[in-house]
Amino acid sequence: MVKSFLEEIRPRGLLYQRTAEEALDRHLAESRVGYCGFDPTADSLTIGNLVPIQMLVHWQRAGHAPVALVGGGTGLIGDPSGRDGERPLLTREQVEANVAGQRRIFERLLDFDPKHPNPARILNNADWLCELRLVDFLRDVGKHFSVNAMVQKESVRERLHNRDQGISYTEFSYMLLQSYDFLHLQREIGCSVQMAGSDQYGNITAGIDLIHRTLGHAAPAFGVTAPLVTRSDGKKMGKSADGALWLTADRTSPYAFYQYWLNVPDSDVIRFLRLFSVLEPEEIEALDARHRDAPHEREAHRRLARHMTDRLHGESERRRVETASEALFGRGDVRSLDVATLAEISAEIPRTEHDRSRLVPGVALAEVLAETSLASSRREARELLASGGVLVNGERAAPDRRLESADLLPGGWILLKRGKRLWHATRWGAEAGAAPGC
Repeated sequence: MVKSFLEEIRPRGLLYQRTAEEALDRHLAESRVGYCGFDPTADSLTIGNLVPIQMLVHWQRAGHAPVALVGGGTGLIGDPSGRDGERPLLTREQVEANVAGQRRIFERLLDFDPKHPNPARILNNADWLCELRLVDFLRDVGKHFSVNAMVQKESVRERLHNRDQGISYTEFSYMLLQSYDFLHLQREIGCSVQMAGSDQYGNITAGIDLIHRTLGHAAPAFGVTAPLVTRSDGKKMGKSADGALWLTADRTSPYAFYQYWLNVPDSDVIRFLRLFSVLEPEEIEALDARHRDAPHEREAHRRLARHMTDRLHGESERRRVETASEALFGRGDVRSLDVATLAEISAEIPRTEHDRSRLVPGVALAEVLAETSLASSRREARELLASGGVLVNGERAAPDRRLESADLLPGGWILLKRGKRLWHATRWGAEAGAAPGC
């Protein structure tokens, strides 16, 4: 039996607020159209955006029709929510390129097959917002908004009190445009539910109010929000030590994406399985029980990393990066990795450039180690080698080990390891001169 939308998202921790609770329950007894909006500020989305996308995924799984609304029009304005200052205005060409880039993500996670009983759709609000006439918009839409109420919105109020930044009329008008989106979708495709993160609740209720003022209170219009997700260690969701974690391979490699999920804190892994996966609750509960009994086995972490990488990058990519991870941190063979995988791995660990001519007739490993992040001096390097604590391409190095051309992996890499987890990538090119490690 298919669960209702609310029954599915509530135990997963995806339900934060909803309007007209009893009326919404009755409304969702039949198949409905619902949407969620996404800002085209980049040509990809971060894993923080997975929360609203997950709402659309569960919406479709519950038998409703999802709409991913990309803000080609509102993106020309900029949402002031969560901003201390004015967003830089993007050109139409930039917005269009970003919209095209984000489509890739929705097409991976939602079912757009016209044979599906409730196929997903991607719409772009530039198609109607950029056609509006200013005077008509102010007469038909602006008259329904009280400036007194708008300035009480948190994102607006904070900016009004910031004398250095303030808020322009452009961003102040964002609420009207987002509200008009809901009204337009209600009129054109019968869309009756808007979903978003909890920071958009004020914009959602403003849209509901506009629909009721324009079409009458009999017009169905509801809102559902998800919580803003943070990690238990205080880090912002979707961020790593190196920056944002993106949902497309051109921004964040599949290897880095896999490693992110594999290394989430123990206290987050089950919560993230509920929030971000489409695994059945029974499997998640079983993983939870085994995680409590044997957290060191990291079964829940591996399941989360595999599942999320499968969803965003495909099973073949997941197998490739899993092989790479096993080669680096398990019992896999580093020499079996292809050039693309080696480049991907080397982008995620400290690395240095070296002159390939030094490999003929050979260079002392102790000398090279002192040029990397693994040893601060040749003395320390010799001590590490004497203790057997250094590996070259996954193989234990003897104290007198020298690096030679035969050690080169595809792409000119030699991977060095200290202890159980400290890796450093050395790349041996034609030009002399070693760059400092990063």
